[in-house]
Amino acid sequence: QVQLVESGGGLVQAGGSLRLSCAAPGRTFSSYGMGWFRQAPGKEREFVAAISWNGGSTVYADSVKGRFTISRGSAKNMVYLQMISLKPEDTAVYYCAADSILYGLAQRDQAEYDYWGQGTQVTVNS
Repeated sequence: QVQLVESGGGLVQAGGSLRLSCAAPGRTFSSYGMGWFRQAPGKEREFVAAISWNGGSTVYADSVKGRFTISRGSAKNMVYLQMISLKPEDTAVYYCAADSILYGLAQRDQAEYDYWGQGTQVTVNS
């Protein structure tokens, strides 16, 4: 069972930046597609960004396009979400997810992901 661990969340003022990290301790997921999702209080979990197994393809939700960047580490054992120009509406718990398909694609659909982290809280004050 792959366990994903997110870090890097916190409290930031509107317009600020944060970088979230996702790791799978003791395991590599370099052949998996990865994604970030978020869930705000009282709302459904929603797609944020995804990256293919080799980093060659990325997709973003319209609400974050141009402000968030998903990337893989040089060893492809880490996945990052760089967030700039943060807005209060970005406040949510952010989850990292991985699929289990060899040479996985960048997927928007939560149903494509088999492994999830516990989440990290991002709070943006106005």
